Amino acid sequence: MQRSRRFVFSLGIVALTMAHGSVIAEPEGTGRVDCRILENGESASGTISLRKDGSEVRKESCNGVITVEIGTYSAVVSLDGVLNGAEQKHSLTVRKGSTARVVADFPTGFLEVHILSEGKKAAGMAIIRKDNGQIGTLGSGVSAHLSVGSYQVVARYRSQEKQFDNVIIEAAKKVVLNATFD
Repeated sequence: MQRSRRFVFSLGIVALTMAHGSVIAEPEGTGRVDCRILENGESASGTISLRKDGSEVRKESCNGVITVEIGTYSAVVSLDGVLNGAEQKHSLTVRKGSTARVVADFPTGFLEVHILSEGKKAAGMAIIRKDNGQIGTLGSGVSAHLSVGSYQVVARYRSQEKQFDNVIIEAAKKVVLNATFD
Protein backbone atom coordinates (compact mmCIF):
# COMPACT_ATOMS: atom_id res chain seq x y z
CA MET A 1 0.00 0.00 0.00
CA GLN A 2 2.81 2.42 0.90
CA ARG A 3 4.61 1.77 -2.40
CA SER A 4 1.38 2.32 -4.37
CA ARG A 5 0.81 5.81 -2.85
CA ARG A 6 4.37 6.87 -3.65
CA PHE A 7 3.94 5.72 -7.23
CA VAL A 8 0.68 7.67 -7.66
CA PHE A 9 2.25 10.77 -6.08
CA SER A 10 5.27 10.49 -8.39
CA LEU A 11 3.02 10.15 -11.43
CA GLY A 12 1.16 13.29 -10.31
CA ILE A 13 4.40 15.29 -10.24
CA VAL A 14 5.43 13.94 -13.65
CA ALA A 15 2.01 14.88 -15.07
CA LEU A 16 2.23 18.35 -13.51
CA THR A 17 5.73 18.81 -14.89
CA MET A 18 4.72 17.69 -18.36
CA ALA A 19 1.61 19.90 -18.41
CA HIS A 20 3.20 23.10 -17.13
CA GLY A 21 6.94 22.67 -17.65
CA SER A 22 7.75 23.14 -13.94
CA VAL A 23 6.80 21.85 -10.54
CA ILE A 24 4.94 24.17 -8.19
CA ALA A 25 6.39 23.76 -4.70
CA GLU A 26 3.87 22.86 -2.06
CA PRO A 27 4.24 24.45 1.35
CA GLU A 28 6.59 22.46 3.54
CA GLY A 29 4.36 22.94 6.55
CA THR A 30 2.82 25.44 8.87
CA GLY A 31 3.70 27.26 12.04
CA ARG A 32 1.98 29.83 14.20
CA VAL A 33 2.28 33.53 14.86
CA ASP A 34 1.30 34.81 18.31
CA CYS A 35 0.53 38.51 17.82
CA ARG A 36 -0.03 40.94 20.70
CA ILE A 37 -0.60 44.69 20.60
CA LEU A 38 -0.10 46.92 23.59
CA GLU A 39 -0.77 50.61 24.03
CA ASN A 40 1.21 52.24 26.81
CA GLY A 41 1.78 48.73 28.22
CA GLU A 42 -1.92 47.75 28.20
CA SER A 43 -3.71 45.35 25.85
CA ALA A 44 -4.99 47.06 22.67
CA SER A 45 -6.46 46.17 19.27
CA GLY A 46 -5.01 46.33 15.79
CA THR A 47 -3.93 44.27 12.79
CA ILE A 48 -0.93 42.35 11.52
CA SER A 49 -0.02 42.29 7.84
CA LEU A 50 2.38 39.53 6.81
CA ARG A 51 4.39 40.38 3.71
CA LYS A 52 6.68 38.27 1.55
CA ASP A 53 8.80 39.77 -1.21
CA GLY A 54 6.96 43.09 -0.79
CA SER A 55 3.47 41.62 -1.25
CA GLU A 56 0.87 41.20 1.47
CA VAL A 57 0.06 37.50 1.87
CA ARG A 58 -2.15 37.69 4.97
CA LYS A 59 -3.87 40.32 7.11
CA GLU A 60 -5.52 39.45 10.40
CA SER A 61 -6.58 40.89 13.71
CA CYS A 62 -3.56 40.98 16.00
CA ASN A 63 -4.77 39.55 19.28
CA GLY A 64 -4.01 35.87 19.31
CA VAL A 65 -2.47 32.97 17.45
CA ILE A 66 -2.83 32.47 13.70
CA THR A 67 -1.57 29.57 11.57
CA VAL A 68 0.57 30.44 8.56
CA GLU A 69 2.90 28.75 6.09
CA ILE A 70 6.48 28.49 7.26
CA GLY A 71 8.87 31.13 5.99
CA THR A 72 10.33 34.56 6.64
CA TYR A 73 7.96 37.52 6.70
CA SER A 74 7.97 41.23 7.20
CA ALA A 75 5.26 41.79 9.79
CA VAL A 76 3.60 45.22 9.88
CA VAL A 77 1.59 45.70 13.07
CA SER A 78 -0.91 48.59 13.13
CA LEU A 79 -2.72 50.08 16.13
CA ASP A 80 -6.45 50.80 15.73
CA GLY A 81 -7.87 54.26 16.37
CA VAL A 82 -4.74 56.41 16.13
CA LEU A 83 -5.01 59.50 13.92
CA ASN A 84 -1.47 59.21 12.56
CA GLY A 85 -1.77 55.55 11.49
CA ALA A 86 0.76 54.13 13.97
CA GLU A 87 2.55 50.99 12.81
CA GLN A 88 5.64 48.97 13.66
CA LYS A 89 7.62 46.64 11.40
CA HIS A 90 9.14 43.37 12.60
CA SER A 91 11.11 40.65 10.85
CA LEU A 92 9.52 37.29 11.55
CA THR A 93 10.59 33.70 10.84
CA VAL A 94 7.91 31.02 11.16
CA ARG A 95 9.22 27.48 11.60
CA LYS A 96 7.31 24.24 11.15
CA GLY A 97 5.33 23.30 14.24
CA SER A 98 6.54 26.25 16.35
CA THR A 99 5.22 29.65 17.37
CA ALA A 100 6.85 32.96 16.45
CA ARG A 101 5.91 35.88 18.70
CA VAL A 102 5.30 39.49 17.76
CA VAL A 103 4.66 42.06 20.48
CA ALA A 104 4.18 45.70 19.49
CA ASP A 105 3.83 48.33 22.23
CA PHE A 106 2.68 51.73 21.00
CA PRO A 107 3.27 54.75 23.24
CA THR A 108 0.36 57.15 22.65
CA GLY A 109 -1.29 60.24 24.12
CA PHE A 110 -4.16 62.58 23.36
CA LEU A 111 -4.54 66.05 21.89
CA GLU A 112 -7.61 68.22 22.27
CA VAL A 113 -8.02 71.70 20.76
CA HIS A 114 -10.64 74.16 22.00
CA ILE A 115 -11.64 77.10 19.82
CA LEU A 116 -12.83 80.14 21.78
CA SER A 117 -14.27 83.42 20.51
CA GLU A 118 -14.99 86.27 22.88
CA GLY A 119 -14.43 83.89 25.79
CA LYS A 120 -17.02 81.34 24.63
CA LYS A 121 -16.73 77.97 22.92
CA ALA A 122 -16.92 78.35 19.17
CA ALA A 123 -17.14 76.04 16.17
CA GLY A 124 -13.75 75.73 14.53
CA MET A 125 -11.23 73.17 13.48
CA ALA A 126 -7.64 72.18 14.02
CA ILE A 127 -5.23 70.79 11.45
CA ILE A 128 -2.66 68.36 12.85
CA ARG A 129 0.73 68.16 11.08
CA LYS A 130 3.93 66.22 11.58
CA ASP A 131 7.12 66.79 9.60
CA ASN A 132 5.27 69.36 7.46
CA GLY A 133 2.70 66.77 6.33
CA GLN A 134 -0.96 66.90 7.31
CA ILE A 135 -2.10 63.96 9.45
CA GLY A 136 -5.72 64.94 9.97
CA THR A 137 -8.24 67.48 11.21
CA LEU A 138 -10.30 67.79 14.36
CA GLY A 139 -13.39 69.72 15.33
CA SER A 140 -13.17 71.98 18.36
CA GLY A 141 -13.32 69.97 21.59
CA VAL A 142 -12.69 66.59 19.93
CA SER A 143 -9.76 64.49 21.18
CA ALA A 144 -7.23 62.95 18.82
CA HIS A 145 -5.38 59.80 19.68
CA LEU A 146 -1.72 60.23 18.53
CA SER A 147 1.63 58.48 18.78
CA VAL A 148 4.10 60.19 21.08
CA GLY A 149 6.14 62.90 19.37
CA SER A 150 6.15 66.50 18.29
CA TYR A 151 3.35 67.97 16.18
CA GLN A 152 2.31 71.27 14.64
CA VAL A 153 -1.29 72.38 15.13
CA VAL A 154 -3.12 75.09 13.20
CA ALA A 155 -6.38 76.19 14.83
CA ARG A 156 -8.90 77.87 12.50
CA TYR A 157 -11.91 79.99 13.28
CA ARG A 158 -13.67 81.60 10.33
CA SER A 159 -10.86 83.31 8.37
CA GLN A 160 -8.41 83.42 11.28
CA GLU A 161 -5.61 81.02 12.20
CA LYS A 162 -3.39 80.39 15.22
CA GLN A 163 -0.38 78.14 14.94
CA PHE A 164 1.07 76.02 17.73
CA ASP A 165 4.54 74.65 16.99
CA ASN A 166 6.31 71.82 18.79
CA VAL A 167 3.24 70.41 20.56
CA ILE A 168 4.67 67.46 22.49
CA ILE A 169 2.50 64.37 22.95
CA GLU A 170 3.69 62.11 25.77
CA ALA A 171 2.67 58.55 26.61
CA ALA A 172 -0.65 58.24 28.44
CA LYS A 173 -1.03 62.03 28.78
CA LYS A 174 -3.50 64.53 27.32
CA VAL A 175 -2.54 67.92 25.90
CA VAL A 176 -5.27 70.58 25.73
CA LEU A 177 -4.71 73.65 23.57
CA ASN A 178 -6.96 76.72 23.84
CA ALA A 179 -7.02 78.87 20.71
CA THR A 180 -8.66 82.22 21.51
CA PHE A 181 -9.94 84.40 18.68
CA ASP A 182 -11.51 87.89 18.77
